[in-house]
Amino acid sequence: MGEQRPPFVSDERLSRALTAFLREEVQAPAIAVNDLLSTIIQEARGSQSENVLADLNRMHSASAQLNAFIKTLVQDSLSDRQKDESFEAFHRRLRHDLRTPLNAIKGYSELLIEDLEEDGQRALRGDLEKLKESADQLLGQIEAMTALARQDDAEPSNGGSAAQRRDLVAEVLRTVQPLSVSVAAAGVVHSSRILVVDDNAANRDVLERRLLREGHQVTTAGNGVAALELAFAHEFDLILLDLIMPEMSGFEVLRRLKAAEQTDHIPVIVISALDELDSVVHCIEAGAEDYLTKPFNPTLLRARIGASLEKKWLRDREKKFIADLEHEKKRSETLLLNILPQSIVKRMRNGETTIADRIAEATILFCDVVGFTTLSQELTPDRTIDFLSKIFSAFDHLAAKYSVEKIKTIGDAYMAAAGIPEAQSDHANRVAALAPQMLDVVATIAKDTDLPLQARIGIHTGPIIAGVIGTHKFVYDVWGDTVNTASRMESHSLPGRIQLSAATRAALGNDFELERRGVIEVKGKGMMETYFLNGR
Repeated sequence: MGEQRPPFVSDERLSRALTAFLREEVQAPAIAVNDLLSTIIQEARGSQSENVLADLNRMHSASAQLNAFIKTLVQDSLSDRQKDESFEAFHRRLRHDLRTPLNAIKGYSELLIEDLEEDGQRALRGDLEKLKESADQLLGQIEAMTALARQDDAEPSNGGSAAQRRDLVAEVLRTVQPLSVSVAAAGVVHSSRILVVDDNAANRDVLERRLLREGHQVTTAGNGVAALELAFAHEFDLILLDLIMPEMSGFEVLRRLKAAEQTDHIPVIVISALDELDSVVHCIEAGAEDYLTKPFNPTLLRARIGASLEKKWLRDREKKFIADLEHEKKRSETLLLNILPQSIVKRMRNGETTIADRIAEATILFCDVVGFTTLSQELTPDRTIDFLSKIFSAFDHLAAKYSVEKIKTIGDAYMAAAGIPEAQSDHANRVAALAPQMLDVVATIAKDTDLPLQARIGIHTGPIIAGVIGTHKFVYDVWGDTVNTASRMESHSLPGRIQLSAATRAALGNDFELERRGVIEVKGKGMMETYFLNGR
């Protein structure tokens, strides 16, 4: 039964693909034969086997001729095909042209092997036998190519029938539609901004017309200097760059584009009349996305442009995704630092799971808005929250100003501490400087709103325990008798006054103006000597 193929796998298309496939297979052993011959000639010169060098050089010339012919065929699968010549006839002629230099190599090698056997030069003879085997293998590849053209089932010398090879190539073609169909269906994936750089006005015009027809926005430049000015002044998705230009070469333009952070992300396709490998390699190494030689195939150019733009679009999307992640990371960092001290966050990221510190001495402050509980019953929920937010936001700002750590809010009460999480030798002074300004904040807001509000503050100094509790809604908190005493100082204080303990009085020294209140009875603490803070 004949092979079942979709309509787009025509016999001619299959034959062309088979030809290209086998020519690639023929090229590899042909290069191997040439390399092996070069090695044999070097060894013959080193061993002073001058008597065989003449024949080896003739073989090398035939090998060079063979490789040049195969290289031409690989680059152009229809090279030298005559008008009205069938693929089968064309392949038979190719077989003859390929076998001629190869038969010369094989014939000379057989003669030399016989001569060297008589002379006892085993090493050189062994290399020549390897060469003969490689030549036989190459002959088998050539026979396989001819068998495929005849569509018979001849067995090539390297194994695998011609029919099997045809099936292999046909299977690939089944998945690839003819270019005329796929190109028409594809269209332009992304309308993009493209800069065309070429010193030839006709070339610029042709490229501009093609790109505009395909839906792109096009800007042109006639030299490298103008191209760089445009690239730095505007946003482009792709640059088509000529290589040979006066004043500044395309290679220098490419180098400067890739050296600048502003333009290094723009893909560049070099389009040049230079087809030497060195130019291609240097441009790719310098950062070019692709390299096409003039005159270019319009369909191939369209495909290369589409691929380059698609990759840039994917890279841009990746960069935006990374930028969004970075933004969210910074946002999360800010939120976390609003909950926990920076040093505590760092310790948690370093792997500490239990954070608990015994602080030898710290100063604790409690501030309560007097009368707010009664007032909140008269205010709407929105106004209540807004009112507290104004007060506590101002307190937060002041706490940050004096490097005092806000601990938490409890209803209308505000708690802060100095000397944690890092030790501060002037922790009491910081709290004493903060407290009067907190009273001023409440007094100002009360005046502005005509609300009868005042604050009272209590301060105490002593040892505490500080740490993080919870695993999800975690919080940095402090515990100990010092905290309880500071709370009692606040509850026993007077509206508009700052009451502090004797321990805080001792820690302050003579830097602040204090008024001795006297000895008062503090619930749970007994009799305690306390002071009012009047100012600095």
